[in-house]
Amino acid sequence: MTNDTKTDRSSRARGMGVAALRGLGLALIALPGSVLCFVLSLVSIALIPVGVGLVTTPWVLTGVRAYADWRRVLAAEWGGVRIPPAYRPSPSPWVANPWTRTFWMLRDPATWRDLRWLPVDMTAGFVTALLPAVLVLYPLEGFALAAGLWRTMTGGPYVEYGPYWYGFVPVSDQTTALAAGALGAVLLIVAHRYTVPAFRFHFRLTHAVLASRQGELAERIRVLTDTRQDAVDTSAAELRRIERDLHDGAQARLVAMGMDLGTIEMLLDKDPEKAKQLVAQARRSSVDALAELRDLVRGIHPPVLAERGLGDAIRALALRLPIATEVNMELPGRAEAPVESAAYFAVSEVLTNAVKHAGADRIWIDLHHVHEGASGMLRVTVTDNGKGGAVVGAGSGLAGVERRLGTFDGVLAVSSPVGGPTMVTMEIPCALS
Repeated sequence: MTNDTKTDRSSRARGMGVAALRGLGLALIALPGSVLCFVLSLVSIALIPVGVGLVTTPWVLTGVRAYADWRRVLAAEWGGVRIPPAYRPSPSPWVANPWTRTFWMLRDPATWRDLRWLPVDMTAGFVTALLPAVLVLYPLEGFALAAGLWRTMTGGPYVEYGPYWYGFVPVSDQTTALAAGALGAVLLIVAHRYTVPAFRFHFRLTHAVLASRQGELAERIRVLTDTRQDAVDTSAAELRRIERDLHDGAQARLVAMGMDLGTIEMLLDKDPEKAKQLVAQARRSSVDALAELRDLVRGIHPPVLAERGLGDAIRALALRLPIATEVNMELPGRAEAPVESAAYFAVSEVLTNAVKHAGADRIWIDLHHVHEGASGMLRVTVTDNGKGGAVVGAGSGLAGVERRLGTFDGVLAVSSPVGGPTMVTMEIPCALS
């Protein structure tokens, strides 16, 4: 047996064990999680006619979306299956009253895909998630029966019920127990071959129900139109901010400095001492104006981002935070400049939220590129140990991050239970050069 063959078998055995553990954990979470989301959604929607549902439905459906987004992230990370969310952009905060927001969410086809997926996930999804663990653990029972466990399973109170059945083998003595062990060996060979594909089938089932199918092209065009409009609005707002900062900051200082220089010209002969004071004042104004211009340029496109790339720019961003921050980066190349800029400012916004609202004392940033799809995926995860409770909604900073990523077909997923920790995952399809 060659070393490559041994390595391949060892890798497959390790993948089988990982798939079994992940599938077991996912099954234990998927069943109660999907049942809870489905029941709360039905009750909340049913209470809309009496008015209570108008208040509760947006919150419940936002939770369902967060749960579905988390499963989308797992599908991409564990199963290599990408499921675009294709939610319609949130309405503006000033029109997001309960009535408007409730019926805006109910008119979104993606909302009904989520609700159709929940009963599938709590039934077939639970079974397909549990199947890898069954494939791995059930053969072990056959080995245990062959080793002598059959005596405890066929004696005492079990006598009146006949032999203990392992698969299609009735175990009643050592010979049939050895037959059960042989069957367990066969099942283990099957598990070695099919555990990982069975686990991936769970995510393909999720994709089949959760992903958009009918009118997918029209939905895609609509999402691109909405994200393009968001990009235009964001760009216009950014230009207005730059104009305001220039007018109120550096421009005002430069005007004042010009007036000081004019006064200096008149005072050079009449009052040299006063002219020297104004020269010093003009020099300080020039230093302040230069600092403001540098801050403005850094807000438009940080020089470290252009010169050294996204990884070093995020490290520099982390060094300026008042919270201990650990950066783990694995980027073999650089993405396109617009993608790097979007990722940088998205991370900056998430870190700002964590510092202002999370009450955390430690932050972890994980940045890497994975080979998924045609060009790969830039994935950034920001985790803090704060109080949790972060949500993506109209008026929140994370909603702006979601719109920024949506321009590049990016995905934002937030896991933030009350009490923490908060984990924000951002994905942008891109290739590295």
